This record gives sequence, structure tokens and C-alpha cells, in this order.
Amino acid sequence: RSCNPPVGNLATGRTPVTLTTCGQNSTELYCFYPDQNLLHQVSYGCGQPRCTKCNANQPDNSHLPSDMTDDFFANPISWWQSAQGVHREEIRLDFETEFYLTHVIAVFKSPRPAAMVLERSQDYGQTWRPYKYFSVNCTATFGLQDDLTEEGSMCTSRYSDAVPCTRGEVIYRALSPANKIEDPYSPEAQDLLKLTNLRLLLLKRQECPCHGSGLVEKPQRFAHYAIYDLIIRGSCFCNGHAEECELANRTGVMENVVHGKCVCRHNTAGDHCEKCAPLYNDQPWKPGDGKTGAPNECRKCRCHNHADSCHFDLSVWLASGKRSGGVCDNCKHNTEGHRCQRCKPGYYRDRGKPMSSTEVCKPCACQPMGSADATFSRSWRCHPKTGFCYCKPGVAGPNCDRCLMGYWGFGENGCRPCDCARDCDQHTGSCFNGYDNEPFFNIPIGGRIPDLVQTPTNESEEEWKWNDHEQGFSALRHPEKCVCKEKVLGSVTDFCQMKYAYVIKARILSAHDKGTHAEVVVKVKKVLKSGKVKIARSNRSIYPESWTNRGCTCPILNPGTDYLIAGQEDSRTSKLLVNMNSLVKPWKAYLGKQVSDILRTGCK
Repeated sequence: RSCNPPVGNLATGRTPVTLTTCGQNSTELYCFYPDQNLLHQVSYGCGQPRCTKCNANQPDNSHLPSDMTDDFFANPISWWQSAQGVHREEIRLDFETEFYLTHVIAVFKSPRPAAMVLERSQDYGQTWRPYKYFSVNCTATFGLQDDLTEEGSMCTSRYSDAVPCTRGEVIYRALSPANKIEDPYSPEAQDLLKLTNLRLLLLKRQECPCHGSGLVEKPQRFAHYAIYDLIIRGSCFCNGHAEECELANRTGVMENVVHGKCVCRHNTAGDHCEKCAPLYNDQPWKPGDGKTGAPNECRKCRCHNHADSCHFDLSVWLASGKRSGGVCDNCKHNTEGHRCQRCKPGYYRDRGKPMSSTEVCKPCACQPMGSADATFSRSWRCHPKTGFCYCKPGVAGPNCDRCLMGYWGFGENGCRPCDCARDCDQHTGSCFNGYDNEPFFNIPIGGRIPDLVQTPTNESEEEWKWNDHEQGFSALRHPEKCVCKEKVLGSVTDFCQMKYAYVIKARILSAHDKGTHAEVVVKVKKVLKSGKVKIARSNRSIYPESWTNRGCTCPILNPGTDYLIAGQEDSRTSKLLVNMNSLVKPWKAYLGKQVSDILRTGCK
């Protein structure tokens, strides 16, 4: 729910500033009518005035501004008094931060002013706006209607009568029937209730009616303003996100002081809970709703435990359909992205650890001599999802640390093709003439691989992992090593007769020799046709039925290249197959359009 801090006296513990104080420069003699002799009916007589002295430097005779805001229960007869003869006086209370005002009570010792204004500032005294005008005659003094006759007027005569001559009160209520506010944290409420400074402008003195009854003392000795108590009721300003407040910009603890720094809840922060806490900026900050009670809490950004703060980004918020707008700051643990959800270049995700683990991103373990820089993104050393390294020509292995079968001479430029019918020594290039060093598979060109291994149909990135017995395929191979007879795109009739089960545009990501079969990981970019096997625009495997002991698939599928692939499927195992009857061509836009047109109109 939305929160409300308690209301207290904002004046307690704070000293007002006035233009003058009696006895500032020397002792002054002044006179007044005592409380007990004051009657509302002047005809009963006013009693005798009393006269005494005021000196600001003598504790027993001083009447300082701080006397207005001391404890009125402990010191009921302490008061502040102005210098004699002043008509215009100002009493200002400056706050160290923003507060909310509920009402103001001033208890006068002298007769109340004939004209005065209560004003507030919301910018630490740079500009001022009136709360209320007070006058015996509103129209004559301020040109305003009296709220006794016109409800809601800015002026009132209610608190400007000279009688009672002492202990007369002036009261202002910020929330009156005329100022009805449903939500105390709305912009309209803040404009009315929030303040950083408050001041009373006393503009015109008036005498007690007793002065007409045979006055013995000099009139100027009564010519001053005096106030017993200035009570300013209000609370710290917390936007509906705090129940209590603590000391702000001050030292020491004083009893009953209303402090200005909010103890924020709802994942908010700031002196007034005016912003979201550092890691809670996933949606725009809002004040609590005082009308419905909705807390409008700040929501945590999804940074997967890799950031200490985030910021709200309007464009991200709008792009998500106003569901999430948080962007994580300074992602740690080698992560990056709006939500620290991917690994930095040079690192790959460890699928065995949760995304929130501090060790989720592992450094690429690529052999520097065997790995290539000229990959899809220059900063990638290995694939950020699989950790597979991008190898130089003729180089193999998950870490690009050995020569591909049929290659030798591992070095700065990769590996060189063996000049042999079969494999050769990886260090010397010497040909293996017999069958003593037979590689662990031997499938002739175009031959069919027996026993396709059963693999799950719903493959995920977690399953594309290297095993120790796997042989990697070079990302940048020597094309002369891979010699396959390729199928060409012939006439419409020829294409249709092949009855291809699927036609896709795909990028080759990596190829793997599984010993009994080959497996090629592709990213499907476009599906032109599909059969019984469902094909999504995502990463999946395709299975070449033929490949050579030179580490080549037939047809040729080079990692990093986009192809148009048309082939058959094995609906029993949900596999997409590629064989010598498949159409495999490097992708060209015109080729895609040509095949799309054939599929749409030609094959019936």
C-alpha cells in the first residue's frame, strides 16, 4: 500500500529569521496589557497596562525569534517581539529540504496585524507564492473578496480583529473544503502542499481598543509585533513511499523534530523516495497512489546477478510494449547486453551453469595459431553459444589445435593439404601407404553412411557439444580438397520430379564428424517449403548422407556461408537429410525468388 509519514510540528528545533528583534542595540522600554484583564467588551475597561524593558543580550529580558518555536507546553509565556515602531515585519522559516504542510497557527501576544500575508517557496526562497491574505478589509487592502462572503477566496478577515488584544490566533489550513484533494501525491497536491520555506509578512499594525481610555504611557511603547507561538504542522515529503523519516544534513538528535530524509520502501531511493533504487528501474518511477492505496513499487531489472544498477530507457520500454524498460549498467563477469544475458566477445556460455552464476561465461579456449580472426564478427574468437572455435584453413578440433584429416603442417597459416591419395603424417606430410594407420572411418565419396545414429528431434543449443572422439571441420577450408559432383537447378519439371520434402535458406554454423555419420549445425533463416518434419527459423541440425575422409560433406557445406538447400526428410526420426540428389547452392536472392516461383506455380 502507499505510505504516509506522521504529522508533527515542523517549527520544532528550527529557528525563524526576523527583520528585527526588540532590544537588539540597546535596552528598550515597552508596554502591554496583561492577559487576565483583557475582556472582549471594551466597555468593561482594559485594566492598567504594564511596562518593562527588553534587551536581546540579557537572557531574562530577551524575546528572540527562537522563543516562537520552543516547546509551548514547557515555556507557555516565552515570546518573540519586534523592535518598536516597525510597520512591516517578516518572519521566515527556512527548511533544509522539502516538506508537506497541513496547517499554520500563530498565537500573537500583541494585537493581530490589520494586514498580513502567509507565503511559501518551493525553490529555497528564490520565488514566493501566497497561501493566504489576512486583512480587516480584504477589498480595500488587497483588492480581493473576503472568504466570509465568497467561499474559496484567497483573503479572509476572520483572523484580523484587534480583539482579543493578546493571545489572538491566526490559523491557516492547507486542505480546506475549498481545496479538496483526492490523491495527496498528485502534481496538484504537491503544488499546494510542498514547501522549502514559509514566511509571514506582517504589513500593518493595529492598536488595542483600550488605547482610547485615558492612556498614560507613550503610544509608541505599544507599537510592536509580538508572537507567543508559531506552530507549523506538516510531515516529511516521501511521495507515498515511506512511513518514517530520519535526520538529513544535520548532526545530533532532537526530540519531536520532524526530519526530512525519508526511510524509503517499495524499492525506491532518494531523500524523498523520488526515484527507483539502483537495480529497480525496469519500469517508470511513480509516486504511491494516495487515492487507491496502490504502492506503485519499483520493479527489479533482470540483470541475472551480473550488475549492481540499471537505468530506465524509454525506447526499450516502448519496444517491449511497455512491459520492460530496464537496461543493466556495467555488466560484470564477462557478460553484456541489456540484461547481461550474453557473453562478451572472446567468451562463451557454460551451459552447465545457471545464467546467474558468476562463472557462466568461460574464456574461449582457442589455440591462437590455429584459430581465425576473420569470422562473422571480428571480435569473436569462438561461437558465443557453443564455444566452438573458428579455425584457419585445414585446422580442426573444438580448440583449433590440430590438423584436419588429410592435412598436415600445423602453423601460422593453418594446415596444408596432404599430397596423397589417403591421409598423411600430420607433422611431416609423409603419405600413409598401407592400412596400418587406417583412420577411424572410411566411407567412399558419395557412399551411403550405414546406421544413422538416433538423436533427439527437439535439439537445443545445449546438445551441440564436442566430444573427445569428434573431428572438427575447418571453417575456412581449401575448396580443392572437397570434390563432389553437384546437382544443378535444371528445368521446372526436373525440380518438381525430385519431390523435395523441404526447401530452406540456412547459414552453416559448424560441421561435426560423428564417426558413423556427419552432422551439420545450421541457422534456418527462411523456410520456403516444409514436409512432415516441422522447421522453425532457429538453429538445428541437418544430416549429410555422404562425406569424404578428407573431412568434407557432399554436397559441400562451408561454415559461415548462406545456402539454398532442398532435400529429403526422415519423418521417422524427424531429420532433414542432404545427399547427392539434394540441391545445395550458395544463396542468391534471384535463386530464392526462382525457387519460390517454381514452388508456388510450377509443381502441381
